[in-house]
Parts: sequence; structure tokens; C-alpha cells
Amino acid sequence: MDLLWTLENFDLRALVDILIVATLFYGVSLLFRGTQAIALLRGTLAVLVGMVVLSLVFEFQALGWVLNNLLTVLAVAIPIIFQPELRRALEQLGRGSFFNSTERAESLRAQVIDEIVQAVDKLSERRHGALIVLERDSTLGDFIRTGIILEATVTSQLLLTVFWPKTELHDGAVIINRAGKIAAAAAVLPLTASRNMPNRKMGTRHRAALGISEVSDAICVLVSEETGRIALTQGGRMIVRIELDRLRPLLEGFFAPTALADNGRVQRVWSRLLERFSRGHPPSAS
Repeated sequence: MDLLWTLENFDLRALVDILIVATLFYGVSLLFRGTQAIALLRGTLAVLVGMVVLSLVFEFQALGWVLNNLLTVLAVAIPIIFQPELRRALEQLGRGSFFNSTERAESLRAQVIDEIVQAVDKLSERRHGALIVLERDSTLGDFIRTGIILEATVTSQLLLTVFWPKTELHDGAVIINRAGKIAAAAAVLPLTASRNMPNRKMGTRHRAALGISEVSDAICVLVSEETGRIALTQGGRMIVRIELDRLRPLLEGFFAPTALADNGRVQRVWSRLLERFSRGHPPSAS
């Protein structure tokens, strides 16, 4: 009966109302897509669905009362649990980032890549160890907070200064956020527990680079302090012994906005790049 009443009273106003609600839900899905919060959101929804099913099937009165009063609790809990994602969305809205042109985003991306390549060139030549993380869809706020907050423009000179062996910030990772800024230096990254390292003699820096790529979709560029060799990690995989002229196309391939939106394409990019850049370069200590 309710369905028939709804269909009989369906008009343009109701259609607009439905479209607004659908747009809000779609915007929220874009906000959380590809972040670590999506797993938490799925778990929360699974628990709620399970509670609803139990309450309806077995007619649990206490559980039903909890569900009826859960809306107030969620109204307080959601802003707290998903604070990093909500803050990022509001910051983007305040800066007008939602309306930025594609050309501006491409220009910023190219500038960041260029500065990283210049810095890595000199770091590799001088054999100064480095760990540079580029944030993508997955938020790295928890790892940024472990380091020294900088919020500085990405320049090769600043990267060289940070990773100079005699500075206080060289022992750790530099994290570049989605806004194209150096969010933090001397950040602590999780170490991989994987046994699939290209070489078991690789040290902490390589394990940290692989570890951050396992818990997020971030890209990590590292320079070995012992050999000066360059490596790159993404998606729990590592490309070692990268020549400088190959670093730029690798970064452009993985850091491209179109590649971020399509996981299938990311896998195809990996396959092509691994075939192209790792051919004739067997894994070795770096």
C-alpha cells in the first residue's frame, strides 16, 4: 500500500528530492573511495545490517530499541571517525579544488615530478639515502603526524636539504600530499612483513617503502644510501635498479590522475612498466 501511495503521489518535486539524496550519497562514496576509511565503513555497514536482520527475525526488543536510537549516536560518531576525510573535503571545497581545471592539476603534477627527479638525480650521485612518498587516494594523515610537519612547496633544493646526512630530518620519509606540498619530513612508515623482497639483504629503508605501498595506494621513491641506486614501490611491488631517465615515465604513469581512478588500469600499467623497465635488470641488493 505504501508503494502504491508513493507512486500515485510521485511528481517532479519528489524526483528532484531523490536526485539530491542520490547525489549526496554518490559524493560521500567518492570521498571515501580508495581510502583506508572505506574498510571501516564497510565493516560498520555489515554490523548494522546484521543487527537489523537479527532484530527482525528473532524480534529482539532490546536490540530493536538500540537500532531505533542509533541515529543520534551515529550523528556524533561519524564526524569523529571520518574526521580526516571530512576535513579534506571541506578544505578542497574552501579552496575551490573541486572546480580546478585539469590543466592546473596536470601542471602541478608535472612540477612535483620534475622537482623529485632533479633531487633524486643528485641524491643518487651523492649516495644520500632518501625516502619520498607521494600520497594518492589513500589518506596518509596517520603517518604524516609521526613526522615533522612542514607544509612546504616541493623543490629539489628542499629535498636535498632534508636528506643531507647531517640534518635532523634525514632519517625518515618525506610525504608529499595530494595538494602537491611536502606535508612532513622524518615520518615513520610501517615495515613490510613480506618475504617477497627482491633481495633479502635490503635494509629498513626498502622495507619501509614496500610497507607503505602495502597499506595504501601511495607511490614511494627511494635512494639507497649504500649504492645510490633508485627504486620505486606501489601496490606492494617494487621496481629496483631504475635508471634516472626511466624514473620520470614511471612517476608519470603511476601518478597520473587517470591511473588513480581505475584499479584495472593501474594493474595494466604495472605489467607494462615491469616488462619495459625491469627487462635485463634482475633484482639485486640496492
